[in-house]
Amino acid sequence: MTFEVAESEASDRLDRWLAAQIPELSRGRIQALIKDGHVTRDGRTIVEPNTRVKPAEVYGVALPDAAPSDVAGEEMPLNVVFEDQSVIVIDKPAGLVVHPAAGHASGTLVNALIAHCGDSLSGIGGVKRPGIVHRLDKDTSGLLVVAKTDAAHQSLSEQFRSHGEDGRLHRAYLALVWGVPVRPKGVIDAALARSTANRTKIAVSRHETARHAVTHYEVLETFTGVKPASTVSLLRLILETGRTHQIRVHLAHIGHPVLGDPVYGTGFKTRESSLNDMARPLVERLRRQALHAEELGFEHPKSAKPKLFKSPLPVDMAKIIDALQMKSAVEKKANSTDRRAPKRSHSK
Repeated sequence: MTFEVAESEASDRLDRWLAAQIPELSRGRIQALIKDGHVTRDGRTIVEPNTRVKPAEVYGVALPDAAPSDVAGEEMPLNVVFEDQSVIVIDKPAGLVVHPAAGHASGTLVNALIAHCGDSLSGIGGVKRPGIVHRLDKDTSGLLVVAKTDAAHQSLSEQFRSHGEDGRLHRAYLALVWGVPVRPKGVIDAALARSTANRTKIAVSRHETARHAVTHYEVLETFTGVKPASTVSLLRLILETGRTHQIRVHLAHIGHPVLGDPVYGTGFKTRESSLNDMARPLVERLRRQALHAEELGFEHPKSAKPKLFKSPLPVDMAKIIDALQMKSAVEKKANSTDRRAPKRSHSK
């Protein structure tokens, strides 16, 4: 590809100017191409990204084929909600790790996507790999969007960095939590940082390194139990920021941790024994936090049109709700009957 510098573009940095000429490539990718000797000016190689361009100069860009990923593709079943040349939206099951890491070198969503997408991955940063722009915890289910091109990766990354402030990004979750929040709707505004007591955990913190975090919640339904300790609520949560473990930490912080959370809800484990006979075994077998990414909306990187996807509740959470609803309805009916029943006279 060749490009000529216009009079109005004089003195601009080479990397910034080329990024404007080739919008499908990120500026970081452009800088790497320059440093690797893939950009020439009038036939001479230029390796400094901060070179200032001049009118009438002609630059050539040789775009090499994307290198194969160092992550092996693995054939795995995927619930693909949407896919085109730019993005793929997956409904992730609980138990699936998103990205290879220590202890999870294989069997991840990235391994599955490399096998599924194949040659349709045009290259993220010069490598044929899926562009992960956000993540879900291993044991959180629901919707996740992945970029297939450098341009899509750039656009989606920008949208997730803005956390929906410009209206393009939308993320909503459903969670089953212990107890009932004081207010039916509310905002949890509490900064988060790595726990000083346990580096594997995140905690609410006032330290200067803590990152701003805001979660909006709404109580959708409350399920009463035989004991106050067995009351459970279904919440809808909207993320204003996207920090690690944000929802789980915020809900535990206000005293309503997610059912089954093995990290932030351990102090509530004994409450499972107070659940009704139908719900108790289901919660005991849950083996994960009852948190589901129900809605995901974003601006499509290529068409700029808004896209919105919804995911139904997974079977494990749906069964718990059904069991809680049945018992709660029976108890409400019994309480109503007791209130209507006439008082018996104890006089002889």
